[in-house]
Amino acid sequence: MRYDLDDLRLFLHIVTEGSITAGAERMHLSLPSASARVRSLEHHAGVALLIRGRRGVRPTPAGTTLARHARDVLDQTARLESAVASYTRSPAAPLTLLAGGSAIHRLVPQALVSFLRAHPDVDVTVCESRTPQTVRLLADGEADLGVVVDDEARDCGLRMEPLGDDSLVVIGQAGGIIAGRTSLTYSEVAEHPLVGLDAGSSLRRWIEKHLGPRAPVARYRTTVADLGVLVALAAAGVGLAVVPRRAIDPGRPLTVCELQDPWARRHHLLAWGVKDRASSPAAAALAEHLRNAALSEGRAGDYGQ
Repeated sequence: MRYDLDDLRLFLHIVTEGSITAGAERMHLSLPSASARVRSLEHHAGVALLIRGRRGVRPTPAGTTLARHARDVLDQTARLESAVASYTRSPAAPLTLLAGGSAIHRLVPQALVSFLRAHPDVDVTVCESRTPQTVRLLADGEADLGVVVDDEARDCGLRMEPLGDDSLVVIGQAGGIIAGRTSLTYSEVAEHPLVGLDAGSSLRRWIEKHLGPRAPVARYRTTVADLGVLVALAAAGVGLAVVPRRAIDPGRPLTVCELQDPWARRHHLLAWGVKDRASSPAAAALAEHLRNAALSEGRAGDYGQ
């Protein structure tokens, strides 16, 4: 049988999210359309690919095999497109990727390493940029792709697609004062000494904007400019920190608690520039590596302890 690449990509999203509904949202499909695509895959395969339950779906052994090979197929397709594009694209014109915050910390480096290894003919310029600036540069045709935060990029008119969870969490020393807790409100967090990013950082401004004038008074023992340093300070027990989930390295010993406040829920989006090269095979290949990096993070399991 012939497999449609979008069907394979949809199936991977469903397996990663554990939900047909969530997989459909990541592909910008309606639930009936996504369900029909899955049924078609199962019909042509001649075997059930998903086990459906009250709490979502999980792959059957055949579904696990399909997902593993689908990842390989999509990666090979991206390599093929880039290899062919190399004959029509000037090596003097690198792709431009914009990102900031936690995306720069782990998602972008992971995608960049795999892309550059797979496409030695394509160069990439990565610039650190906050979401409002990224949106503006993409709209002005100054960049090919950008990773942005959903709440700050709504209704901007750019082509966008989901790129995974970037919700805020509370972190502290393993076995420390929040050990045993699974979730906290920001008001509870502010009762303890904190460490945070500098006052002018996008994360501090995000938190302060959503807390508003009635924000609880927080004591910051110190503030720093780098997310990696902030995570290290919290891990050492200097204070609690509120950080994006993607800023946490899975192997680092930490206590990680969900932040209950509704404004803590946020997602990354992959945004496309308006210039012609943004739809080039090279840009499409880089986008695919960003998607794969996001999927890989989703499969990595829990963060911290």
